[in-house]
Amino acid sequence: MILDLFLCYLQIGLFSIGGGYAALPLIQSQVVERYGWLTLNEFSDLISIAEMTPGPMAVNSATFVGNRLAGIPGAAAATFGCILPSCFIVSFLYFLYARYKELSLMKSILAALRPVVVALIASAFLSLLKGAVMKNGVWAFGDIRWLSAALFLISFFLIRKLKWPGIPVMVGCGLVFMLLNVIIT
Repeated sequence: MILDLFLCYLQIGLFSIGGGYAALPLIQSQVVERYGWLTLNEFSDLISIAEMTPGPMAVNSATFVGNRLAGIPGAAAATFGCILPSCFIVSFLYFLYARYKELSLMKSILAALRPVVVALIASAFLSLLKGAVMKNGVWAFGDIRWLSAALFLISFFLIRKLKWPGIPVMVGCGLVFMLLNVIIT
């Protein structure tokens, strides 16, 4: 059982390029269809739990499934199998970088990647912002959630300009949002 957990999540870790949501079909095919460790309803619950807990979804699911099937050793085996491919890939990429960082080709590649990384971060930011402040998830002036937009601007000002720590600002904004929602409704 422990070896099966390790090998199952080794495959998931190796072939689930693209993050948690990209890994979902692979996790489902392995855990539900191939091994039958979970039913489809249990898999849905697993995804809910994996999304709520901190960390990558595939690693969270590995820990949960491994623990459920074989206790702590199962959780360790599945989690280790899931992260092992990433450890090797990152180590190999670091080796290449450390060895060839002075080459002009490497410098050119890294220089070309910087704007791409900034664009990816900006895209994620705009998607989150749109979901947080727009009622229907569409950029339209009439669909703005004004309270959410105001809290965003206030928190941005507090964190960027006044250098307040992010966690107290998030907790404060959450409390203000809940309080104002109670008062307004």
